[in-house]
Amino acid sequence: MKTRKLGQGLEVSALGLGCMGMSSAYGLAADKREMIALIRTAVERGVTHFDTAEAYGPFVNEELVGEALAPLRDQVVIATKFGFDIDPATGARGGGTNSRPEHIKAVAEASLKRLRTDRVDLFYQHRVDPAVPIEEVAGAVKELIAEGKVKHFGLSEAGVQTIRRAHAVQAVTAVQSEYSLFWRGPEDELLSVLQELQIGFVPFSPLGAGFLTGRIDEHTRFDATDFRTVVPRFSAASRRANMALVDVVKTVASEKGATPAQVALAWLLAQKPWIAPIPGTTKLHRLEENLGAVELVLDAQDLARIDQQLADIHLSGERLPEAALKMTGL
Repeated sequence: MKTRKLGQGLEVSALGLGCMGMSSAYGLAADKREMIALIRTAVERGVTHFDTAEAYGPFVNEELVGEALAPLRDQVVIATKFGFDIDPATGARGGGTNSRPEHIKAVAEASLKRLRTDRVDLFYQHRVDPAVPIEEVAGAVKELIAEGKVKHFGLSEAGVQTIRRAHAVQAVTAVQSEYSLFWRGPEDELLSVLQELQIGFVPFSPLGAGFLTGRIDEHTRFDATDFRTVVPRFSAASRRANMALVDVVKTVASEKGATPAQVALAWLLAQKPWIAPIPGTTKLHRLEENLGAVELVLDAQDLARIDQQLADIHLSGERLPEAALKMTGL
């Protein structure tokens, strides 16, 4: 497996594994034993970067990742997140953000226990908290780093000014946000700022929440618990309109002897050497398919042709529901 460096010299596998969907968001939770086996197989295949959060479940995804990686702890980088108001006893969401310094420290302690470890390699603020200055958030994480409980500081879905302010207090190692051929918002200003500050980028939903695999169309039916049922970009009408994008990816895949998913991931990897996507899956054959993207080379001509073909395609639908969009800085 090829590796990449995020900020502060943190080295991770070129493709990581996003673990959220194993426990939540994409329908019913997968079988725990099978997911533990999948995570351990990912390590065998060279994956070193595993992404989770207290909010996934809540709590159960961290427990899953912790159990799976406990015997392999020194071989991997574990990323988790703080920042939501979650009752530690019941797991009930308070409905808002909470990045008060005392809460960050309490979450860190709880996450360490669930992850069965003595340090979090990469600790992200899950969403910016408008009630807490980002300098206080960065300061709290800086103290956790000084104590050895956290190794690196990250931000998720943060705007560029927030990133600059946080970075001035505690160096930011990585920013995590959505980025793919299905949503290219980070290209507007985020990527240039990350390059300037030497911060790594960890795209989530690098396959457009499954859309770029070519296995979803206007007739696809999602489970009632699947978050895509409330995402405007995944309405039947939007899916029908957006198939033009998938057709471009399928054409390139056919020419390259690859799958659409591999083309979508290879495209991301070709954008910057400090981009390390975290596609998620619950299936071994999809994991192996995704990892094949690391060896797929899209040259400058390929990339230019993709850009040219996509230039006239207007994608339909917002990437997130309105309430979720309000919580992002992008």
